[in-house]
Amino acid sequence: MGQVTVWTGCFVALIFLQFASAYKLVCFFTHWSQFRESTGRFVPANIDPNLCTHIIYAFTNIKANEIGSAEWNDASVYRELNGLKSRNPNLKILLSIGGYNLGSEPFRNVTESAATRSKFARSVILSVQRNNCDGIDIAWHISEQSDKHRLTELLQDLDSLFKREARKQRKEKLILSVSIPAGKEAIDKGYDIQKISEYVDFINFQTYDFHGSWESHTGHVSPLQKSSSDSGSASSYNVDFAVKYLKEMGAPEEKIIMGISTYGRSFTLASRQSLLGAPASGGGSAGAFTKASGMLAYYEICGFNHGAIKRWIDEQAVPYSYKGNQWVGYEDVKSVKIKVQYMKANNLGGITVWALDLDDFSGSFCNQGKYPLLDAIKKEMDKTI
Repeated sequence: MGQVTVWTGCFVALIFLQFASAYKLVCFFTHWSQFRESTGRFVPANIDPNLCTHIIYAFTNIKANEIGSAEWNDASVYRELNGLKSRNPNLKILLSIGGYNLGSEPFRNVTESAATRSKFARSVILSVQRNNCDGIDIAWHISEQSDKHRLTELLQDLDSLFKREARKQRKEKLILSVSIPAGKEAIDKGYDIQKISEYVDFINFQTYDFHGSWESHTGHVSPLQKSSSDSGSASSYNVDFAVKYLKEMGAPEEKIIMGISTYGRSFTLASRQSLLGAPASGGGSAGAFTKASGMLAYYEICGFNHGAIKRWIDEQAVPYSYKGNQWVGYEDVKSVKIKVQYMKANNLGGITVWALDLDDFSGSFCNQGKYPLLDAIKKEMDKTI
């Protein structure tokens, strides 16, 4: 009887472990991060292959209706990425095609006809095979409603070709994911969620950038819930609304990979007010490494927080800090754990992180070890109770 009890306990524990490991932890890193200065420079050697289930290299471009390159040294980057598999054979490596800076015109050219879509899809197969990758992510930031059907047709053709190629090669099908912004207006304009969901393996749902320096007041990059002061369209600028809306539009919950940012959105305060919603005159000062006004990497925020006043927004479950006329809303270890708990409670497929190169990947800045945000996310995902 005792032996049966022990075996049953082990069996249950195994089931729990399998359930925990079923979540995807999809981690992006950017091609331009290798050009940051000093300790801000990020290369594949900085990646811990045992933290993420999927690594996505962003972004490759499109040239002459075929997949292009990200940088001149892509070949060596892919070699280093594949080298990570010797330490974690289950790790998946994907290429993300597109991104905000590429714009829509190259995608429009690719999707002009069945012939152009086929040419592009074939080039994708060749590129993925040549670089020994496991699939692709399509990151088309659609700005015109007329492009909505084009994306659907492209994903349908890629899915069909990937399945045919898998049967032909007798290999596992290449992974196909899509990155989608979380704003309701953006979803309505550019993405047929129900149809897209039929063709992709998962959706990298960008549940961040709800607020930023494009607004005239401070707001958090990724509030979990709406603020009591939100009204009108602002009531949709939060993770909870976005996730529920994507489900409502037809996305299977297991295909929704909820986004967490490892950067914050910063503002320059326009008055002595410093609370959430305070008047702002523009983006905050650029970070020493990322060098972009209006955003700071988590490792830069750790430096900013020396001498800053840190506050917690209870109803949105996120922190912000201010110092002088600078204000930044961001994620910390506490807030990312809460977001993972939300992901689990809503039966989603996992977490996608933007980006590895913006966490404290070297452990040099935050006194929290390497990858403090990503590590907290993984540990919370792996919890069985």
